Amino acid sequence: MVAVGIVFTVLPGSILLVIGGLMLLSVDYPKARRLLAMAQRSMSRGARRLDAALTRRKLNR
Repeated sequence: MVAVGIVFTVLPGSILLVIGGLMLLSVDYPKARRLLAMAQRSMSRGARRLDAALTRRKLNR
């Protein structure tokens, strides 16, 4: 799942496959657990930035 997700990050597809693969691997591998936590923080930060940008855009209209 992780490999397919990585391919889909370049091709049209979903990064959710990478997250799903990391979730499955994180049960057994601590490194995957750390990568999953890093991906979750990154996605959360990106969502906050996007929300702030959309709010600024809406207020400037």
